[in-house]
Amino acid sequence: MNAVTWDQRERIITLLAEASADPDVRAVVVTATGRGFCAGADLRGTPSSDERVPDERVPGGHVPGERVPGERVPGDVARTIRQGAQRFIGAVLDCEKPVIAAVNGTAAGIGAHLAFACDLVLAAESAKFIEVFVRRGLVPDGGGAYLLPRLIGPQRAKELMFFGDAVTAHDARELGLVNRVVAAEELEKTAREWAERLAQGPTRALALTKQLVNASLDADRAAAFAAEAAAQEINMTTRDANEGVASFVERRTPRYEGR
Repeated sequence: MNAVTWDQRERIITLLAEASADPDVRAVVVTATGRGFCAGADLRGTPSSDERVPDERVPGGHVPGERVPGERVPGDVARTIRQGAQRFIGAVLDCEKPVIAAVNGTAAGIGAHLAFACDLVLAAESAKFIEVFVRRGLVPDGGGAYLLPRLIGPQRAKELMFFGDAVTAHDARELGLVNRVVAAEELEKTAREWAERLAQGPTRALALTKQLVNASLDADRAAAFAAEAAAQEINMTTRDANEGVASFVERRTPRYEGR
């Protein structure tokens, strides 16, 4: 079910950062193989902490005041969330290329939040989304309480998080969590078509648009308008912006390069 291990998470974060920096990468698709999109975090994949060899000269093998291996101290959990799940979701939100989620099956916990953080979400008819945290007695992490209210409003977000019920692909589309639902055999084809269409667009303008939309949810009108003006100023220095204006004047189809 593609539960995310520590190694997989770090690899995805690295790939998204590389996509941002590579002008030849014009769009990103996040999908999976098998019957699940992502069942959440695989806690068994967490690397072991650095442990000292016990000192046999002291009772219990540890120097007084030394941290015992495996002992949890205040701050450990919050640090793990910040450096793990939140950093993972932040990598999707901050990627400078359009990111499409092609959800082929169950997306639970951090897997659901991975999909919701993407710019566009395609779902196979068999897909399900589950805010599974409450079933384990946990608080939603990985940006869930940030993402969901902004996508569907606070009351519906609470309903999903309080009950932890599975949401079908069609219900997710009705809620506004999914852009389009397609047959399972059409998912890869549709994701590729969308990615290719985005890849032919003005990449830097899309990146700046993504940043404006994401930031607008936390900004007042004055800040949003100032960010918009600054983004347009930056975008007008790109080759694609010049090409867009020239193609309009010359009445031809623009040829964007992503630069």
